[in-house]
Amino acid sequence: MDKRKAEAFKKRLLAKQEELLRLVTKTEQDGREADEEATQDIADKAANSYTKEFLFHQSDDNRRMLHLVNDALQRIKSSSYGLCAACQEEVQPKRLEAVPWARHCIECQEKQEQGLL
Repeated sequence: MDKRKAEAFKKRLLAKQEELLRLVTKTEQDGREADEEATQDIADKAANSYTKEFLFHQSDDNRRMLHLVNDALQRIKSSSYGLCAACQEEVQPKRLEAVPWARHCIECQEKQEQGLL
């Protein structure tokens, strides 16, 4: 991948990284605030528990995505960005446009989802 394209993807990835860091921080703060609410009613306790579980799940998803973005930024630094982690072929440009943190080409991604990779 040429440097100009890599820089464009790097900017997009850095923006996504910043967005995800902000979301993770906000979700953690919201979870702590939900913990601090003194609830008396059993329905309020159930709603509070549901809110904490939802925030935990949301935070976990954001952390996974952040990990993928950080990995993609590392691949840009090591000049391996745009190559499939499994077959070492070039990842399709449209795939990278849609999912700039993609590690695999479409074929290898399908194999991974089927448990064949």
